[in-house]
Amino acid sequence: MTEYGRGQGSEPWHPEDPLYGDGGWGGQQAHQGQQSPHGGQPQHYPEQPQQQYGEWGTGDQSGYGQPQQQYPYDQQYAAQAHGHQQYPGPQDPGHQQGQGYHHQQQYDTGGWATGPHQQVSYPGDPQDPYGQQAGAYDAGRQDYYGTSDAYPPPEPPGRRGVEPELAAPEPETDWDPGPDQGEHAFFAGGDDDDDEPEGRRGRDDKRGRGGGKPKKRRNGMACLLVAVILGGGLAGVSYFGYQFYQDRFGDAPDFAGGGNGQQVSVEIPKGADGYAIGRALKSAGVVKSVDAFVSAQADNPEGRSIQDGVYTLQKQMSAASAVELMLSPKSRDNLIIAEGRRNADIYRLIDKRLDVEAGTTAAVAKKDYKKLGLPAWAQNHAQVKDPLEGFLYPSSYGVSEGQKPADVLKQMVERATATYDKLGVEKKAESLGLEDPWQLVTVASLVQAEGTSHDDFRKMAEVVYNRMKPGNPQTNGMLEFDSTYNYIKNQSKIDLSLSELRNYDNPYNTYFHKGLPPGPIDNPGEDAIKGALKPTDDGWYYFISLDGKTSKFTRTNAEHQKLVDQFNASRNN
Repeated sequence: MTEYGRGQGSEPWHPEDPLYGDGGWGGQQAHQGQQSPHGGQPQHYPEQPQQQYGEWGTGDQSGYGQPQQQYPYDQQYAAQAHGHQQYPGPQDPGHQQGQGYHHQQQYDTGGWATGPHQQVSYPGDPQDPYGQQAGAYDAGRQDYYGTSDAYPPPEPPGRRGVEPELAAPEPETDWDPGPDQGEHAFFAGGDDDDDEPEGRRGRDDKRGRGGGKPKKRRNGMACLLVAVILGGGLAGVSYFGYQFYQDRFGDAPDFAGGGNGQQVSVEIPKGADGYAIGRALKSAGVVKSVDAFVSAQADNPEGRSIQDGVYTLQKQMSAASAVELMLSPKSRDNLIIAEGRRNADIYRLIDKRLDVEAGTTAAVAKKDYKKLGLPAWAQNHAQVKDPLEGFLYPSSYGVSEGQKPADVLKQMVERATATYDKLGVEKKAESLGLEDPWQLVTVASLVQAEGTSHDDFRKMAEVVYNRMKPGNPQTNGMLEFDSTYNYIKNQSKIDLSLSELRNYDNPYNTYFHKGLPPGPIDNPGEDAIKGALKPTDDGWYYFISLDGKTSKFTRTNAEHQKLVDQFNASRNN
């Protein structure tokens, strides 16, 4: 590799080669019309001495002021290429075309050859509009530099200062270059600078890069957006700061007064502390916050004596008012529905509490039972004595004069439906061999009626399921429960003869008809429902209560008959 040419080889110079396109003389003599790979700018290399010129515009070139690299002159080069500048070695694809020359430029020892060619064309410089003018300026031509506002005359290349490269105008496209081009895209556009000509913007940018004060560009909408974001952030910090202060040092949110007059029943579970009670009251809309109730309970000397149970309160009460009312017997003067109660008894209790004519609530239940909130699976069953049986859920209810019977019944049906949904009655009925949830509620009512204690419920449920099996070896599908006969008779007797039981034809009499009765015979509590959902699997078929408090279970009729004889003997004594 020589300084100005590549050695023998077939591959052209690569455009990224620092000497690509160099026509000699340090790159200063690139021919007119040939674009340098460096944008037309002179390329100076530190290992080469800078060429100096003698005089400008005389037509004769003086020798170099510094030692000049010598090139051997060969006559064969003068006769070739008609304007091609050539060097020893094969022709290189990157050599410069000498379209601006009239004669072949030749090198001599240490200076320019004198000949008919007088001037050498210099490469066009985008920073110098006169860089490609003719080399000589005589008196016969117009002086373009005589006026006061004209550009200064060109200087020899050795005296010119290297100016920054003028960026070529970018083609106009619809593509947005984004934040990587110039200033950030968030603040770009929207002012008058975008309407300036490309050349003026280039000069402005050049002045900015050259040390002058760059022009600041602002976007009003962007500034407004930043201000809004900062303002929103400040507001958010202020809000959460206030909430933090209120949570740590401020008073808890609370209602004022003794309520809005709307009564609501709230059940407090056994063992609930102040926070659990507060959550129950807040969920029912009685108090505004749990902390307010806990604080009011702590301020009241008797606040810790609040017991579990159902309380009749009002919505939107102050925490202090709620504590006082819960400590008063008035809040617990509720209508209590016990587990296993039949609807006929509940209707009479409601009439008495509402101080209405006897039979009013029963008439409403018979007429409007479909409007009281029964689920779809609890409707349209044949031969049912009372469609609401099993849905007046055992609990405590705030019932007082002035209320309508339908409203009280709706409250009870709603609580029963919610309990059945919570325990999964509808989902688990089929897995127990039952046709629908209605039969499962019926089984739970039998368990509630026949069981003497909560410990009996799971065993009692197994007795029901085992006796329901067709062809079972003990009862052949007959339930034979006294409670079903008493229900249809609206009584509660224990001394019943077999002849009486076996000869009364009624769908509810399980001594006469196989399988379950048409519907529930009472309103079971939660424990009875759970027993029906999860019976034991010990083979129980029979049961008897000897003391009225507990039951004994057996697997065969012979074992059961021994317990019956024992029971009869105790009664005779």
